Amino acid sequence: MSETDRIRLSKASGTVRVHWGDQWIAETQRARCLTETGYPDRLYIPMDDVAADTLVVSETTTHCPFKGDATYYHIHIDGDQLDDAAWCYAKPISEVADIAGHLAFDHAALVIQHDA
Repeated sequence: MSETDRIRLSKASGTVRVHWGDQWIAETQRARCLTETGYPDRLYIPMDDVAADTLVVSETTTHCPFKGDATYYHIHIDGDQLDDAAWCYAKPISEVADIAGHLAFDHAALVIQHDA
């Protein structure tokens, strides 16, 4: 398998919603679906469609040779916090440039609903 076959990026159909309990975090019809060999599919949501007041920048960063450098975010609502529950590639590598300015979410307490 070549490196270009490792990741596929496509427009996600329908609506994607992210909730923590009864709190809305994000809702969009403009999500991108990133499929990467060996990992679950991830839905990337434009920052404009996320409740920005719930995000707190984390000190956590990671590097992926196939996507670039990621910055992580805590989700903070009413004094409660989910650590490193979302991440963003602000300047991803060119092959996945469409996820720039988008957030992916992953935390056991979150509900990520995709109505395709």
